[in-house]
Amino acid sequence: GAYSFLFSPESLDNLYIISQIGLVLFMFTIGMELNMSELKDKLKNTFIISQSSIVVPFMLGMILAMVIYRDYSPPDSNFTSFALFIGISMSITAFPVLARIVQEKGLSKTHLGTISIGSAAINDVTAWLLLVAVIAIAQTGSLASSAYTLLFTGIYIALMLFVVRPFLKRIGAIYQKEELMNKSIFGFFILMLIISAYTTQLLGIHALFGAFMAGLIMPPMPRFRKLMVDKIEDLSVSLLLPLFFVYTGLKTEIGLLNTPSLWMLCLVFIAVAVVGKLGGSAIPARAIGESWKDSLSLGVLMNTRGLMELIVLNIGLEMGILPPVVFVMLVIMALVTTFMTTPLLALIEKIFPDKVTEEEFIRQQSEGIFKTLISVGNPEGGKNLLRIAKKVLDGVKNSLEVEVLHITAGTDTNPIYSEQFSTESFAEVLSEAKALQVPVTTDYRVADIIEAEIVKKVNTENYDFLLVGGGVATTQSAILKESSKFERFSWLNRLINKLTRDNALFYPGTLIRDKTRYFIENSNCSVGVFVNRDYKGVSNVLVVIEKDTDDFLLRYARRMLRNNLEITVQIIDLEKMNGKVTNITEGINKLVIQFGSRVKVAKLTRLYSGYLAKFSLMLISYQSWEYLVSEDIQTLKDIPSTLIINKKESRFNQKTHIPEPVIIDPEKDAEL
Repeated sequence: GAYSFLFSPESLDNLYIISQIGLVLFMFTIGMELNMSELKDKLKNTFIISQSSIVVPFMLGMILAMVIYRDYSPPDSNFTSFALFIGISMSITAFPVLARIVQEKGLSKTHLGTISIGSAAINDVTAWLLLVAVIAIAQTGSLASSAYTLLFTGIYIALMLFVVRPFLKRIGAIYQKEELMNKSIFGFFILMLIISAYTTQLLGIHALFGAFMAGLIMPPMPRFRKLMVDKIEDLSVSLLLPLFFVYTGLKTEIGLLNTPSLWMLCLVFIAVAVVGKLGGSAIPARAIGESWKDSLSLGVLMNTRGLMELIVLNIGLEMGILPPVVFVMLVIMALVTTFMTTPLLALIEKIFPDKVTEEEFIRQQSEGIFKTLISVGNPEGGKNLLRIAKKVLDGVKNSLEVEVLHITAGTDTNPIYSEQFSTESFAEVLSEAKALQVPVTTDYRVADIIEAEIVKKVNTENYDFLLVGGGVATTQSAILKESSKFERFSWLNRLINKLTRDNALFYPGTLIRDKTRYFIENSNCSVGVFVNRDYKGVSNVLVVIEKDTDDFLLRYARRMLRNNLEITVQIIDLEKMNGKVTNITEGINKLVIQFGSRVKVAKLTRLYSGYLAKFSLMLISYQSWEYLVSEDIQTLKDIPSTLIINKKESRFNQKTHIPEPVIIDPEKDAEL
């Protein structure tokens, strides 16, 4: 009764029609994700892999169809149509799902990510062309009878590529700016989509292929495609496309698999699909020179079927070629092969782990490289982090090696945005790096869990230092949060936040929490948290010594003094360890001897607001910061821009983050 109420038989036709509209719009955006020029560039490296990943599973599917045809084919179907549809169902790779898995795993800019996306894209185009031929043959019953359909389909494709596409490219060049993309021009492109889909439906090869072709020939400008996808994808993916999954679920009657033999046959379908796709991709990849790790990973990624498979299966069911019981088996196969992708990639990662080679470590040591990762959330913050890295971390000329990482949260980010987001994210940082003469490389990724992605990169690529922005608490935080007795007055916090508008409010007690602490506790290298308090540059530096392990801060101070002649350093020894603790005493004495009047030691035993205001930068250890927050939080609200450092030795015991310089004749000292 509940089922009949939710899905009455007379409503299913309407549900089907609406879901098909969602599919048409979705296939249009899939076509736009495939850049024709990029496909041509990647054709040389990926053609063998992409075509082998179709041919091998297609042939295995045809053989399986021969075995099961007598017992499981529909009463009125012919063997050719049945076998072709089983073959094509084994050959599909879901390009959208694969692209998002590659994004989520942070592989977009890697060799594996490039070759897998290129192979999947070419596979997608080939599979849809093959599907057109299969549908034409199934409609007419034989290859000879389908000749006219295939001929007119070829004419349609040629017209779309060589006549309509150049025309649309000119239109796109005019209307690629957002303010010019009005309703009329958007309606024009939707009309092109409808005409293309309707044409292929008239040709007998399904409207979805026409929608795919319409997306494929859209103007290649990334900005234009982004505007189009923004207008279409939210509606199609959020509202209409889920109805297709509902419709597919209603057609998938799991109860039809009611005997052990049927479940065994379902397992055979899954095994043939996995062996054909994984083997058909991995073995050719290995044959053309890819490593075993990349070859197997590529095979696993190409084995992803997802939504594209469900679309093909629904076409087969709709045409009466696939019986309901085989349809159920193939749907289960599609789900299993999609769900297994990420776990298998993790397994391959464990079998073939990325290792920091001894040669790379020796190179870094011999060249005096201090390898630093800067994780940026916004361009302006990235510029300041780069300036701090130059001032604090740079040693001998060109010894600082920086990689700037920017991660976009959320793997639902469309793949066609990646290049544009990457360019926008790093433009200001690269400009600043050029001005500072700091060699910089960049890495753009998309991930759901940003902190885990950063730590993974740090721990697998042998960095010496991770630099992140601590920021300041903004109006999103409670202005009275530091005092527990005010926490219950949430309305008062909201009122004050509204009155203060965009004024930045600073809460030392909430600074290093959650995300930042995660970096500090899980990274295999030293971590610096930069607190930007209206940072303008560095002239006078305060070094806070509160624990006997804080002597490493003096070595950072030495680097700053050595590389920046205009900088002065004041050391505040809160626990009066100078003269009592050997490492602190020796560190301070070395600085005073080497840099003279540029280094002063204050005789204060606590921090004062007026005293802190004199400095442009403060260096403090993470442990000391945590202690001072618990003891003297009010004073810390008035700190200058601050670099909080958690020192951690590298995995290689013999490696020292900041080597102690040998004090010799200054004229001969290479670092001077």
